[in-house]
Amino acid sequence: MTPTPEPALAESDLPPLVALVGRLRDNVGRALFGKERIVELALVGLLAEGHLLIEDVPGVGKTLLARALARSLACPFNRIQFTPDLLPSDVLGTSIYNQGTGEFVFQPGPLFAPIVVADEINRATPRTQSALLEAMSDRHVSIDGRTRPLPAPFFVLATQNPYEFEGTFPLPESQLDRFLIRVHMGYPDRATEKRILGGHRQGEPVDSLQAVIGVEEVQRLQRAVRRVRVDEALVDYLLDLIHATRGHAEIALGASTRATLAFYRAAQSYALVQGRSYAVPDDVKQLAVPVLAHRLLTRTARSSRGGSAEDLVRELLDQRRVPT
Repeated sequence: MTPTPEPALAESDLPPLVALVGRLRDNVGRALFGKERIVELALVGLLAEGHLLIEDVPGVGKTLLARALARSLACPFNRIQFTPDLLPSDVLGTSIYNQGTGEFVFQPGPLFAPIVVADEINRATPRTQSALLEAMSDRHVSIDGRTRPLPAPFFVLATQNPYEFEGTFPLPESQLDRFLIRVHMGYPDRATEKRILGGHRQGEPVDSLQAVIGVEEVQRLQRAVRRVRVDEALVDYLLDLIHATRGHAEIALGASTRATLAFYRAAQSYALVQGRSYAVPDDVKQLAVPVLAHRLLTRTARSSRGGSAEDLVRELLDQRRVPT
């Protein structure tokens, strides 16, 4: 039987949900100065039940964002430092023989946590990277012939440096497609950097962060996202963008159906983060680059991980008529 869809989110349901989102956004912002949009996109990824890929040069706050978000949630989190010698079992866990009972006992790896920070994910070998595929897509892992569910919510925040390629293994397209959103931190402006200096006089602000919402509240927000209304005209606008990526002369590999579903859910999540019970065209426009660009493979000499794919997505946005 087809499950009965939940009713659309009512305006009367919004105030407590918006308060939860605001509490989480403000708490993360206490440790990450001048990155309001980045924080919003991270929340979009969490509430849309997706995963976040954070790219940029060292020292601009990639790991700080991951730590601040993880510390703001009242749930366990683990950090995995990816290195070339890291094995899949180091991430997933393994079965260890117990001499006392004469049985093998499964010891969960660091992936078995609601929030997982995968630091410098492109430094691990493809074998270890691929160990995350099932976990990120299906929220469970298969080990020793058994399927083991992961905690809920399950949110992976991965970081990588896209400029330093010595000793790294670029993520394949199938792995990139599992990330709902990719963000670039960027350098802070002078005024913000001065504020950062002042904020670090007494130590790391992230170390003083306290959890402001719990697991049940996160799941409540995730359920609410699925009830955000998306008008048919907006669905057609989103599909126009998706199909345009598949027919563009400069794009060798367009957005997948997984990307379509991710784009739709991200638009719902962005609307709730903005305090609305319905999505609008601007939600789609704001999310097109962070949701789609890393999933496209261009025909140009520049990699799909560079600016070329982002420029093409912006070009497609400019060519589409915005619904009213």
